[in-house]
Amino acid sequence: MEISNQKITMFFMFDGKAEEAMNFYTSLFDQSEIISITRYGANEDGEEGKVKHATFSLCGQEFMCIDSSVKHEFTFTPAISLYVKCDTEDEIDRLFEKLTQDGAVLMPLQAYPFSQKFCWVVDKFGVSWQLSLAKS
Repeated sequence: MEISNQKITMFFMFDGKAEEAMNFYTSLFDQSEIISITRYGANEDGEEGKVKHATFSLCGQEFMCIDSSVKHEFTFTPAISLYVKCDTEDEIDRLFEKLTQDGAVLMPLQAYPFSQKFCWVVDKFGVSWQLSLAKS
């Protein structure tokens, strides 16, 4: 396992779906993998077998996540989103299709004054994504 030199890491707190989310996200992007998973054991605060702490990478960038052992009244908000520069129309179309399945569209996939093709979506886990086609 390679230790990242990344100074700031996005940290996701899920409510029981951390492993499902990691598997989904790493399936969408090249150079992505689940790096490590520590699970709750018997008689620990969290549900046995759920993610106590995990590290994964998307396109070589590292992220962390947990399944919270405490129920919260809050979840993710679109005020913070992951911004993805897509290299091709095929890539942005594919990501839009996958990320909107059981999710929501905040801004439809289309041309905007700031991007030739852009969308803002919330995936089935509640995580917000902005996808923009890189200028050609």
